[in-house]
Amino acid sequence: MSTTRTHKEGARARKRKKGWRTAAESNIHDLYELSVQDPDNEVDIIGQIWSEQRGRSCQSIREDFCGTAAVAIRWVASDTSHTAVGIDLDDDVLAFANTKASEQLDEQQLKRINLRKGDVLSTASDTVDCLLAHNFSYFIFKQRAKVIEYFRTALGGLNDDGLFILDAYGGSDSFVEMEEERDMDGFTYVWDQHKYDPVTGDVVNYIHFRFPDGTKIDKAFTYEWRLWTIPEIREMLIEAGFSSVVVYWEGTDDETEEGNGEWEAVAQGEACEGWIAYVVGVK
Repeated sequence: MSTTRTHKEGARARKRKKGWRTAAESNIHDLYELSVQDPDNEVDIIGQIWSEQRGRSCQSIREDFCGTAAVAIRWVASDTSHTAVGIDLDDDVLAFANTKASEQLDEQQLKRINLRKGDVLSTASDTVDCLLAHNFSYFIFKQRAKVIEYFRTALGGLNDDGLFILDAYGGSDSFVEMEEERDMDGFTYVWDQHKYDPVTGDVVNYIHFRFPDGTKIDKAFTYEWRLWTIPEIREMLIEAGFSSVVVYWEGTDDETEEGNGEWEAVAQGEACEGWIAYVVGVK
């Protein structure tokens, strides 16, 4: 490498803003975590739901479709009594998750987390207090019978007073084919609602990433889902054998009219353009 080229590269680097990224330098799993996940908040919500529904603290979780296992990792780091299992089918994301766990957890914490490759419909583990299916990943099951099969498997993986916590999304905007951009630190996250079929309820969504230098990662993630509604999810949980279902709805900030991060159990929701809710199956 010539001295001139080194000098130019150094000058270009000095002009970069904090958090500057390019497609070539970026890992899609890292970008996903930065864009989508908030494991500290998820751990807090688990604690709140357990306190309100069971009157005790949750000790063990299983994170199905765990991906980067952000919640499982944060869970074991948050308390010396916490244990976690993570299940996913993707070798690449599990390798990322295991590397991150080894970087963020100490030796004792690593003994309390088990990340493994497996199908959530058939992979057995010790029963847990709480089973999680977040980021709408169970929407991959498009047939009612398959969803109920998964819910029954989840029920069997819970302790006697266990809770099954899922998330769901909806609202009028969820049916619209559109792109939504959000500026992050050094890149732009793009949620692409590419296709919606009102007859089947099927959706095709993508996540793209774009960078200040003009490079991009198109279709970094592809989601071919059925957009299940909360009433459908509640009915399937009961059919699968759960004794009851509780829905947690996010409150609204009066000034911004956006979610305020405060969740409460509700009997009715709000007809808004977009919402995310937690649906809790009670064993």
